[in-house]
Amino acid sequence: MKVTEHISNAKETLFSFEILPPLKGQTIQTIFENIDPLMEFKPPFIDVTYHREEVVYKRMPNGYLEEKTIRKRPGTVGICAAIMNRYKIDAVPHLLCGGFTKEDTENVLIDLDFLGIDNILALRGDSMKNETYFVPEVNGNNYALDLVEQIVNLNQGKYLDEELQNQTATNFCIGVAGYPEKHFEAPSLNTDIQQLKAKVDAGADYIVTQLFFDNNKYFEFVEKCKQSGINVPIIPGLKPLAGKKQLSLLPHRFHVDIPDDLVAAVIHCKDNEAVKQVGIEWCVQQSKELIASGVPCLHYYSMGKSENIRAIAAQVF
Repeated sequence: MKVTEHISNAKETLFSFEILPPLKGQTIQTIFENIDPLMEFKPPFIDVTYHREEVVYKRMPNGYLEEKTIRKRPGTVGICAAIMNRYKIDAVPHLLCGGFTKEDTENVLIDLDFLGIDNILALRGDSMKNETYFVPEVNGNNYALDLVEQIVNLNQGKYLDEELQNQTATNFCIGVAGYPEKHFEAPSLNTDIQQLKAKVDAGADYIVTQLFFDNNKYFEFVEKCKQSGINVPIIPGLKPLAGKKQLSLLPHRFHVDIPDDLVAAVIHCKDNEAVKQVGIEWCVQQSKELIASGVPCLHYYSMGKSENIRAIAAQVF
């Protein structure tokens, strides 16, 4: 079932979360161990992230450096299939521009369609660590907008090979990312929202936001989106703080502000266990306020750990 169908059929705010594929060499059991404790809250769908390749340099005996491309977290498509088979709920794979040619993308979409996967979160993806700015693959999609357009084309039966006959149209529900505090590469929030509207106008069906700690940022973002003519569901994404280091890591990694009250509470914690409790309590209050405002779904970034997400959901759902 499509994410938008889950939302339209729901009588109350839905619960969903995102998981990371395990590191290469680990088993899928680590995924199940993190999903199992959250199933009592009846998530209608689970997102599975995709991590693009990384480039590492290995020094050779002759002193030269050898460039090697690796994937630390493969398996997104397989994990989605396993989740649907084990839990009988929908899985939402993330699909990136980075690391894919358009043909690669088409082949992945065909595989997903064969598996009966109805939903995709279309993202540009981050630049590689050795790149200052995002560099697309040769013959790849430059932006999430381009990726949305390719998925929409396939939904209309338009494949890259125009000579194909009797093409079967896919029927994917397309999600895209939104940034309540703007994407760090955007010159302003308003221009960022215009880019988001372009994705919606191209065929995106719903929006999931980047994490935020101040609900007012989300409410203002939603209002600006409505004023710009964006009328698709906007799902808020939440992540509880879990350690003192995140006070600097999260603003650096995700380009978000942390409210002064939350910063002060974390600073006064004696250890990370106390920080985790502060993070849970803050996220519970965020969640309750967002539900009271009528959001369609609360989406939690678990980062591969379910303990604090379960503690939050137990007080909210």
